[in-house]
Amino acid sequence: MSTSRQEQSYPPSGSVLPRQAILDLLHGEPPLLADYLDLASQLQPQGFDLTLREVSAFDGPGQIGVSNDERVLPPAKPLATDPLGYFELGPGAYLATLNEVVNLPLDIMALGRPRSSLLRSGVTVGTAVWDAGYHGRSQCMLIVSNAAGFRVAKDARILQLVFFRLAGAAEEGYEGTYQGENL
Repeated sequence: MSTSRQEQSYPPSGSVLPRQAILDLLHGEPPLLADYLDLASQLQPQGFDLTLREVSAFDGPGQIGVSNDERVLPPAKPLATDPLGYFELGPGAYLATLNEVVNLPLDIMALGRPRSSLLRSGVTVGTAVWDAGYHGRSQCMLIVSNAAGFRVAKDARILQLVFFRLAGAAEEGYEGTYQGENL
């Protein structure tokens, strides 16, 4: 973590980072987020919209055991867009890869929430916690509950990442299997 990042003025611990704090961190080294498409549309009052890079269909079962050695991720087949750049999705669960690279410092964690337009279309996203110290191009689950299906464009904004300042910097950042994923 760079000295300049430690010296920046953040909201108090336990707070959601507002637009200006996110913007300040976007100019840090490393930047909080990289490979975003349009800062003006993605930067929100209390978060940052992440965009869709790729959609894959699950093609088999997965498994989670007691230890990570027993984890088996299901195979997934990337889907193609139609000629207009849209993914045509029937009801079901899909693996979505996002465009943005997330670089969380040791004193920031994040949660992802679906954009309200997805919910109004019968679609949601399933996410996990973005732990302090995580670095990578994240994935989430895109769940189409609408029986009529859903069309979503490549690069569409699908979830908002909300950042929280921790009470103190984590002694150790995220070091799991997904560190550096999809880079």
